[in-house]
Amino acid sequence: MAEKNITKPNEKNRPPIVTIMGHVDHGKTSILDAIRKTNVVSREYGGITQHIGAYQITYKDHKITFIDTPGHSAFERMRARGGKASDVVVLVVAADEGVMPQTKEAILHIRAAGVPVIVAFNKTDLAGSDVQKAKQQLAQENILVEDWGGDVVCVEVSAKTGNNLDKLLDSILAVSELL
Repeated sequence: MAEKNITKPNEKNRPPIVTIMGHVDHGKTSILDAIRKTNVVSREYGGITQHIGAYQITYKDHKITFIDTPGHSAFERMRARGGKASDVVVLVVAADEGVMPQTKEAILHIRAAGVPVIVAFNKTDLAGSDVQKAKQQLAQENILVEDWGGDVVCVEVSAKTGNNLDKLLDSILAVSELL
């Protein structure tokens, strides 16, 4: 992996920096709100994140630093900076919409940054969600999840209900440990 993640003997590991990326309105900030038990999204104009936010949580005695990036196409440069600053990227894909233009753009930023990715399929609680279709769309972008024979960890979550957010955090810790 990237040289910045290598530690020397007797050197304390720092918390992983995890950037949240994806298409506008796929639930990036809502996932962080559910994890942090906050409501940042309600303070955003139109409910859409328009800035980069940084947050740190403690989960199972481990700190995780999150960078929340805006999903709207106008904020492409912010997403690129967020990807370069991260150790791991969580790519949020709404299960009811699948891969969209800013999802594809985020994938390009992830590749440019050379960091591992975890896919969080959000909105799995909604009627019309189709995770298998979203996985197929990701495969067309050369993002192959583990249960499709690839090496990309994926977790089906719901920011609204909180379902599987613990599994997402466990996955972040596991991928971070490998770094």
